[in-house]
Amino acid sequence: MCLGIPGQIVAITDARRKLATVDVAGVKREINVSCIIGERAVEDCVGDWVLVHVGFAMSVIDEQQAMETLRILTELGEAQQEIEAMRGSGRT
Repeated sequence: MCLGIPGQIVAITDARRKLATVDVAGVKREINVSCIIGERAVEDCVGDWVLVHVGFAMSVIDEQQAMETLRILTELGEAQQEIEAMRGSGRT
């Protein structure tokens, strides 16, 4: 099952292409942030908590929502599956 999983944007890797590095429970991977930037600069996304799905940041969420979602997904056994899928994708 593909889920959206919370992560925090830690760096912008290519502002022109709207690519950023997100940290999801210690796993870092490159994602596209074009869906969440709106009128602000790409660089302003660093530090945002986002819901990541298939390589895209789909929405900005607050840290409390992110922690609660990760807790629930962990209880359901879904978080580990998604984190392992991210690890296996070959991206850093």
